[in-house]
Amino acid sequence: MVCRELDCGSPVSTRRRETGSIDTWGFEFRSNASSLIKYKTSSGIIELTCSDSVRLVGGTHLCSGRLQVKWNQVWSSVCSDGFDLQDAEVVCRELGCGSPSGFEGKLYGEAPEWNTEFLCGGHESGLLHCDHSDRDTCSPGTTITLTCSDPDDVRLVGGASRCAGRLEVKHDGVWRAVNILHSDWNMKVAAVICGRLDCGAAVSAVNRPEYSQEDAWWISSSCLQTKLALKDCVTVNCEQIFHSLKVTCSDSVRLMGGTHLCSGRLQVKWNQVWSSVCSDGFDLQDAEVVCRELGCGSPSGFKGELYREAPEWNTEFLCGGHESGLLHCDHSDRDTCSPGTTITLTCSAPDHVRLVGNSSTCAGELQMKVQGEWRPVVDQDWDRNQNRTSAAAAVCSQLGCGSAVAINVEDFELDRPVWLIKSSCFQSAVSLLDCLVLDDVTEDFLSLQVICSDLLVQPNISVSPSHDEVQQQKVKVLMGSNFSIICSTRPQYPGGSFQLVFTSSSTTFNYVLPTVTHWAVFLFPAAEDLHRGTYTCIYHLNVFSYNFSSTSQSIYLIPSAPLMDLIIRLIVHLLVMVLLVTVTCFYSGKLSVETRSRNERNKCPR
Repeated sequence: MVCRELDCGSPVSTRRRETGSIDTWGFEFRSNASSLIKYKTSSGIIELTCSDSVRLVGGTHLCSGRLQVKWNQVWSSVCSDGFDLQDAEVVCRELGCGSPSGFEGKLYGEAPEWNTEFLCGGHESGLLHCDHSDRDTCSPGTTITLTCSDPDDVRLVGGASRCAGRLEVKHDGVWRAVNILHSDWNMKVAAVICGRLDCGAAVSAVNRPEYSQEDAWWISSSCLQTKLALKDCVTVNCEQIFHSLKVTCSDSVRLMGGTHLCSGRLQVKWNQVWSSVCSDGFDLQDAEVVCRELGCGSPSGFKGELYREAPEWNTEFLCGGHESGLLHCDHSDRDTCSPGTTITLTCSAPDHVRLVGNSSTCAGELQMKVQGEWRPVVDQDWDRNQNRTSAAAAVCSQLGCGSAVAINVEDFELDRPVWLIKSSCFQSAVSLLDCLVLDDVTEDFLSLQVICSDLLVQPNISVSPSHDEVQQQKVKVLMGSNFSIICSTRPQYPGGSFQLVFTSSSTTFNYVLPTVTHWAVFLFPAAEDLHRGTYTCIYHLNVFSYNFSSTSQSIYLIPSAPLMDLIIRLIVHLLVMVLLVTVTCFYSGKLSVETRSRNERNKCPR
C-alpha cells in the first residue's frame, strides 16, 4: 500500500529499527485504502524498502503478475519477445521473491509498452542494471507475465517430528517465531500451516505466552487463508511479550474435500506421496483409528465413492480400533481393491461444547473444551444479534437440544481462564471448533447464556395396577376395577402441570393436574371398554418467562375381564361343549338303531 502510494513499485522488505522514544503516526489499512488513525509515542520505527522501478501487477500475490518497469516516471508493460530465464531471475531477486517458477507472453492491449529487449546475465541487482538491445522486435500487445516462488517459508521446531512444534517463519531471510496475539488464529489457519508443510491435517494448536528480546513475525490469519504467498501476509512484530503457537499435524493421514476439518476423502502419505485409500475392506475399527488420530470425535459415517485421481492405496488395513495411528495398524498384502473406489469418512465433532449452571443440560452458560480443558466462551461481538443467534442455534443443534429459545449476554470479568470465539464465524462454520480463536483474552468480554427448546427431559408414563407387564407399549387392566395412570418427570424445576391425552377410535379427551413433587396421578374408577385407547403424558412448565413442554411415550390400554370371570366362562364353555357332544352322540346312536331295525324289517324271506 505505501509503495503504491509513493509510486515506488512493490514492497521488497520491512525492518523494525529502535530509535528511542519518538512521536509517530499510526496507519490503518482497509480494502485498498489507508488512513491515519492516531498520534502516539513509540520506541521504534518500521523501515520499508520498495522496488522503485520494477513491479508485478494483477497477479494472485506479490510475487506474480504482469511485469512493468518505470522510466521517466512512466510505468510500461514489458514485451515478452526475448525475455528469458536470466531476466526473470533478476526480476524475482530484485522484488525480494524466490526463484522464477514460470513466465509467459500474454496479449494485453493497454499502452504504453516497453519494447527494448533486456540482456541480463542473471547476476545483476536490478532489471534496469542489465544490458539491453536497441532493436525493437516486440510483437504489439504481447507482454510478459511472471511468477516467482514464495521466498518465505514456515517450519515447526522443538516437536517430536518436523510436523509438530513451535511455528516459525522465514521472512527477509530471517527465521523468527510468530506472534499470534490479536490475530484471530484458529484451527483452520493451523490446517493451512500443516498443508503448507505437507504434514496432513491439523490435530491441535496451543497458544502459549513467551518473553523474548528478539522481534517476532506477525502474520494476518485471514491473509494466510486467502493468499498463495506467505510473503503477502508477514509483517514485523514490535512486541517483546508475544504468544507463540505450538502446532501438531497428523503427518501421514488427512481428510480432503470435506465440509469441515473432520470430514472428507481419506488419504495416507507413504514415501512422501499422498494416496487415496481404497474402500474395500475398510471397516468401523479403521474409521475409529483415523478419527482419533485426527483429533475428531467418533465416526458418524463412511462409504466408498468413485474417484479417479491416482495414486490409490490398495492395501487393506486391519485395525483393532485401539491403535494410535492408521499406519500403525496391521495390513493385508493382498490387493482386493475395486479401481477408483475410495473411502469418504465423516467423524463427529469432538465432545467439546456444553451449557452449565442450570438444572438442564440444554440451558446455561456456554463452555468449550479445548486441549482437555473446559472454559467459558467469550467474545466482544455477542451483543450483535445475528452473531449470537447463529451461535446459539449451532450450540443447541450440536447438543441435540432442539432450537434456540432465548439468548442472553453478560459482562464477563476475567477472574478465570476463558476461550475466545470469533462469533461471526458461526454463520458459515460447520463445527464450533472452527470458530475458536487461539488468542489470550486481556480485556473484559461478553459471555453467552443459551436456553434451548428441549429444556425438559422426557416424562414417564405408567399404569397401576396393570394386569400384565407392558408389552410393546400395551397395558392390560381388569374390567370393573379401579386403575391409575401416573405421569412423572425427573426433578429439574419446581411446579408445572401434566396433561393426560386420551385418544380412541371415536373420541379424544384431555385431563390436566398440577404436579406434586414432579408427579401427577390420574384416577379412573371401574375400568370399562370405553377406556380402551392411547394415553400420553405432556409436561408443561413456565420457566425463564417461557413456556416449555415435553411429551412422553404413548401406551395403549386394554380393559380385560377378571381371572375368576375368565375361569367361570371357560368352565361354562367346556360344559356346553360336553353337553353338545353328548346330545350329538345320543341322537346319532338312536338314529343308528332305528335305521338298523328298519333295514331288518324290509328284508325279504328266503
